[in-house]
Amino acid sequence: MWDVAPTPVRASRRGDIAGTLGDTRTERSCSVILVVLLVLAVALVPLGGGRLRRLWTLQLRSPWLLWLALGAQVVLIAFPGEETSWRIALNVAAYPLGLAWVWRNRDVPGMWVVGLGAACNLTAILANGGVMPVSARALEVAGITTDPDLFTNAAVLADPKLLFLGDVVPTPSWLPFANVVSVGDVLIVLGLAYGIHRVAGSRLAGRPRPSEGSPADVR
Repeated sequence: MWDVAPTPVRASRRGDIAGTLGDTRTERSCSVILVVLLVLAVALVPLGGGRLRRLWTLQLRSPWLLWLALGAQVVLIAFPGEETSWRIALNVAAYPLGLAWVWRNRDVPGMWVVGLGAACNLTAILANGGVMPVSARALEVAGITTDPDLFTNAAVLADPKLLFLGDVVPTPSWLPFANVVSVGDVLIVLGLAYGIHRVAGSRLAGRPRPSEGSPADVR
């Protein structure tokens, strides 16, 4: 089903990203900037009057689904190589696993936004043969150079489908951890950040309603 990926686009120099043909691939799993934003969201909880200990009492359902999804991405990073059917399939499989975990925990605040973001990413990947399309201009702004000989889960494609759902949001190259992320990634971070503050009782996400119960009740 995912044996053939679209023909990617090659960049020999950063300034030539948009203009030459061949492979330009970038690894989505190393979006450190997204992790940094989540850490910042946690750090802001006390400033919003929330209690971090409420996060530690939150019990989520089926954590093994999330670990399998993350594990699939770790395998792709740990065993780089040429584009193969199993690498494409593993990249795609991580998203249904993640969505299944989101569904199991849909009563946790923010999870619907997280699910929407993951669904956007999966839609773009499926539309492009198992690879997330990347904006050449976004790569240039972020100052990212890539290895054209290795399969990664994102690429600049000659004829991308649904590029607006791909990695099109760059951070400037002069910022730490510069990268290119998708609209889906942004939604995932926003959903998780909202959930963190909502569960912790932070004013930044609004106080929990009495009907929502204690975070410890979510299992």
